[in-house]
Order: sequence, then C-alpha cells, then structure tokens
Amino acid sequence: MYSYDNRVVITLDAGGTNLVFGAMQANKFIVDPITLPSHAEDLDKCLATMVEGFRQVIDRLETKPVAISFAFPGPADYPNGIIGGYLPNFPSFREGVALGPFLEAKFGIPVFINNDGDLFAYGEALGGALPEVNARLEELGCPKKYKNLIGYTFGTGLGIGVVVNGRLNRGDNSCVETFCLKHKKMPDIIVEDGAAIRAVKRVYGELTGNPDHGLEPKDICDIADGKRDGDREAARKAFAEMGEIAGDAMATAVTLIDGLIVIGGGVTGARRWIMPTLFEELRSKIHTISGDELNRVQMKVYDLDNEEEFREFAKGSQRPLKVYGTDRYVAYDPQKRIGVMISKLGASKAISVGAYAFALSQLDSRQ
Repeated sequence: MYSYDNRVVITLDAGGTNLVFGAMQANKFIVDPITLPSHAEDLDKCLATMVEGFRQVIDRLETKPVAISFAFPGPADYPNGIIGGYLPNFPSFREGVALGPFLEAKFGIPVFINNDGDLFAYGEALGGALPEVNARLEELGCPKKYKNLIGYTFGTGLGIGVVVNGRLNRGDNSCVETFCLKHKKMPDIIVEDGAAIRAVKRVYGELTGNPDHGLEPKDICDIADGKRDGDREAARKAFAEMGEIAGDAMATAVTLIDGLIVIGGGVTGARRWIMPTLFEELRSKIHTISGDELNRVQMKVYDLDNEEEFREFAKGSQRPLKVYGTDRYVAYDPQKRIGVMISKLGASKAISVGAYAFALSQLDSRQ
C-alpha cells in the first residue's frame, strides 16, 4: 500500500534490554539500525536514551521525517500515547508515562504508538500474508478475496492483532488480547503460560524431571531434530503441547473474527513440531448437549504453507446453481474456509511495516 511512498517515518523496536532505532521509506529501512541500552528500570535514563536514539536517526536522514511510529510491549492507552500498567520489561513505566506527548514535544512531529501484536497483524495485512494469499488465489482463478486477518506472535508472550476489512481493530480500550484466555488443560491458568517460550521450557523440564535444565527453545528444537543430545521425545512433546494450547485459543478467536491466521516469532523455527497439533486443535470436533457433533471451527481450516492444501483452498467447492424459474445459472461456492500460514516477512519486519503504514494512514486521514 505504501511501497512507493517517499515519506520517512522513524521507528523503534522497544525491548527490555535494548532499544533499536531506525527509519523507513517506501516500506524499507533507509538507515543502519542504532542500538542503545533500554535502562528500562530507570525512567529518566530510558526517556533520555529514546531522545538520543531518535536524534541520532534524524541526523542521518536527508529527508525530514513526518512521524515517529513504533510498538511498545504491554498495556497502554495507545490512542493517547500513554504507557502504563503491568509491564514486566519496562517496570519504570508502570505508574503511567505520557510517552507520545513527551516525544511530540521533543521533536515536533506526530508520534504513534501501538501494541506489537497489532502492528504485526497490520504489517501482514498490508504488506505480507494477506496480499500474498489474495495474489495467489487470483493466479489460480479463484474469485474469493480475504479482507480479515488475525496475527499471532509466539515468543516471550502470546501476542495478537486483528485486522478487519483492511483496518486495524484497536478496540475501544486498546485491549484486544487473547493471552488471558483459559489454558485448555489448566482452566485456572492463562493460555499464555502454555503457548510461549516459558511453556516449552517448563514442559520439557517436567517431562525430563529436570526443571533447571537451562535450555532455550532453540536448544530443545535441536534435541527434537536429533542435532543435540537430550530427550528427543520430551522435546517433541513440549512443542506439540504448545501447538495444542495455542490452537485451542486460536479456535476461539478465529470463530469470532473469521479471517486468515498468520503466525510469527522466533519459536516458529520449531514449526514442524508445533503445527501438527495446532491444526489438530483447529480441526477438532465439539458436541451439543444432545450429542450432535460439530466442527470446533465452522470454517474448513487449510495449511497455506502446504502447496497441495493451498490449491484445495483456492478450488473450494464451486459449482453452478440454477436460478429458480429461469434458465440462468450463478456460481455458488458453499464451502466456508480459512487458512493458517507462517509469516514470510518475520515478526520484526512485519511490525516495522505495520508501524510505517499506520503512521501514514493516520496522517492521510487528517488531511
């Protein structure tokens, strides 16, 4: 959508350890990233570092930026640029910080802040999964077009973003979340505890009887692949359980949103061990009190990274349907269907594309 736009937007990847500053033009980074320590526990140092990082980026630009746009992890009043609440990675912000207004006063340009899951989904909807799927459907002669997308990030948490009819759904309270849904196997626990990095580590520890194993998901994936010594069966089961728990939460979300699902985040490197149980959950059955069996998700669910399944997805069940009382026929496809795919952009790039597009769309709407 903004692939040929010459306006420049400054970006920030805000992590609890480091702040990574950049600038985008036409959906591409145009300066080398600048990395500075976050000082997340000290508000004065953290804000001073943000100002310094943005200034360094501006000094490298040949064109004046039109906005600052970035993602921030955790709860916030995003439309007003106020960060506050439960923020494990930025404890100094918990009491509330008017970050957007602060940066606008410093730099004199609009500042847009969003949840990272929201920007991931928005980036995939405008420059990633959604246009890719629709282009492939058109190539295969399928008239169906998708406008809705749910983006999930698998990492330290379970992030989500929702795009409806091409527009980012921020909700009335900037609080579109699924991390706090119930864990399928432990209903008193949040689903994120079963569908994040800590879940893979915990389950592997439980299955091996060694909770202090000190391994990261990449190590556990290498064990599952047979590239590293360890309990291969436990490693595979740890990722399989993550897929099951995440798939259960996704089934609830996609039933309400009815759109494509795209997944990003570093843990997707273990997709071969995660996705089978995730699809099994999305394709599972549920029953009425009278015993009737129904699909958990009312739409048929396809793996869009599988070429054979994508072709079936594009084909659908289209057939001619005669118009009653006439000699006319219309095309009719009774099959309701959605698909799931792994991000090709990667979470970081998709978030940046989303941040860039969001800023420009907001500026354009003000004209």
